Amino acid sequence: MTSQVSSTAEQADGAVAGEQRAAAGAKDVRRLDRVIIRFAGDSGDGMQLTGDRFTSETASFGNDLSTLPNFPAEIRAPAGTLPGVSSFQLHFADHDILTPGDAPNVLVAMNPAALKANIADLPRGAEIIVNTDEFTKRAMQKVGYDSSPLEDGSLDGYSLHPVPLTTLTVEALKEFDLTRKEAERSKNMFALGLLSWMYHRPTEGTEKFLRSKFARKPDIAAANIAAYRAGWNFGETTEDFAVSYEVAPAAKAFPPGVYRNISGNLALSYGLIAASRQADLPLYLGSYPITPASDILHELSRHKNFGVRTFQAEDEIAGIGAALGAAFGGSLAVTTTSGPGVALKSETIGLAVSLELPLLIVDIQRGGPSTGLPTKTEQADLLQAMYGRNGEAPVPVVAPRTPADCFDTALEAARIALTYRTPVFLLSDGYLANGSEPWRIPDLQELPDLTVRFARGPNHTLDDGTEVFWPYKRDPRTLARPWAIPGTAGLEHRIGGIEKQDGTGNISYDPANHDFMVRTRQAKIDGIDVPDIEADDPDGAKTLVLGWGSTYGPITAAVRRIRKEGGRIAQAHLRHLNPFPHNLGDVLARYEHVVIPEMNLGQLATLVRAKYLVDARSYNQVNGMPFKAEQLATALKEAIDD
Repeated sequence: MTSQVSSTAEQADGAVAGEQRAAAGAKDVRRLDRVIIRFAGDSGDGMQLTGDRFTSETASFGNDLSTLPNFPAEIRAPAGTLPGVSSFQLHFADHDILTPGDAPNVLVAMNPAALKANIADLPRGAEIIVNTDEFTKRAMQKVGYDSSPLEDGSLDGYSLHPVPLTTLTVEALKEFDLTRKEAERSKNMFALGLLSWMYHRPTEGTEKFLRSKFARKPDIAAANIAAYRAGWNFGETTEDFAVSYEVAPAAKAFPPGVYRNISGNLALSYGLIAASRQADLPLYLGSYPITPASDILHELSRHKNFGVRTFQAEDEIAGIGAALGAAFGGSLAVTTTSGPGVALKSETIGLAVSLELPLLIVDIQRGGPSTGLPTKTEQADLLQAMYGRNGEAPVPVVAPRTPADCFDTALEAARIALTYRTPVFLLSDGYLANGSEPWRIPDLQELPDLTVRFARGPNHTLDDGTEVFWPYKRDPRTLARPWAIPGTAGLEHRIGGIEKQDGTGNISYDPANHDFMVRTRQAKIDGIDVPDIEADDPDGAKTLVLGWGSTYGPITAAVRRIRKEGGRIAQAHLRHLNPFPHNLGDVLARYEHVVIPEMNLGQLATLVRAKYLVDARSYNQVNGMPFKAEQLATALKEAIDD
């Protein structure tokens, strides 16, 4: 998604243009402040592409937005079944928003399975657009409908729009030399055109995208564009859609700048590239494909011009082994994975702790245990990142809060790894990885200086006056050891996984030395410079809600709802999970109640209780989906009332 918008003049122009369209149109045009749309169909119906294109045009128009793609784990689940339903939800508004929305205002259901899988999420009065061509007796029976929901009155509480999408698409493409099956594939573009008309989305970007995507198949490109235009024209001419809607640009939601829509994995990829440029180091990724982290490997492989080298290994162990070797050789080294891959990488992460080399371990968390729910989100790898290694092997842990924040968190992870010579965990998750939001492209001057000084010569003088290189002689401020490029004359040294002697790096089995080295490695992590945490508490609340990672959006939205209703509640959110901010204990002590919502069974709460002896209350969800703001608001109100 490469749409870019400027946050001032272009947005104003877009609003004026929308008003002009409304004045010129024959149908009623209503102004809304926000809309939540969900596209749903078979995994082969192109719902992710449809949602992606609607999102891109919405971003170019200047709305604030948040998305939630949701798809099956199977490459192609059985057609027409509930497990095979793929959906894409988009929340866009004329003001600052934080979540993809709790409940859709509009559902586009391409078949009976899509309707049945999503109808429970719709509030009464919501609009439902259904592809009536797919509501055959067999298709309905496959998902448990004894009678047609389009005719039995079960949808009377909704605004139902029955549209024969398949028939209309085939009719629109009859002049093209396509089989019926080929023509039917464009029905998602017909639906996109219809929704684009309903919400006055720009069309030029999508048509340009289709020409580019099918550049080698111009007939297919032309057919998709024709279907897209046919959907737009259908909305304009049919009597079933008497109203269209406008959502003005979010002119006040963004500081001035150039923005683009970005997903979490893309932002993280760009952050890694930026970190390597700011450090003046080549970027090396050693990885094995795994959902939902594979997009980072795909993206970084496109940027060899920035000194990026990617290695798709034969397995997870080889991937991190190659990355650690690249770190030894002087690269900014990264390995990407999800929870099952972290388990396989744990021995090499322990080796990186022992070697004290910079290495970024990017864990895009998903539902577990084992292979679990590959395409669903979860936050259940925190304790694994903290303690999932043999011996005392402390590793810093950071977590982004939004898709765009993945960029800044990648830079922060690189800063810690390079400054303190340590592996660092970056815990994102499937919700952030696949979700998207507007991102202001930063100026280069805003990026941190990550320049690294390699060892160039001897750093220690023996009692006899001989100058030597000690690979474990530490910086007194950071406790980081020197980083020596292999092959540098005079800097030959021993390295490996067996315990080292302090300073020299020679193999040591001395009990006192081992005790000293274990405590020193822990002290290095404990001493990492991280910003203090700040509590957002405008009213002097007694209850604090503490979060980490992707719960930021739902928590903040819930806190806003409570405050709007007159409730008093404070909020704080952690980016640094190891070490914790040094003032966290003082912040927690100011509140009578602490509530910690997590998409696990209470992992952060366990750490907070153990370290600060705070009676933190957990609020947990492990259903593979992000929290809903209303759900959290209800739980937090109960905590306030206690």
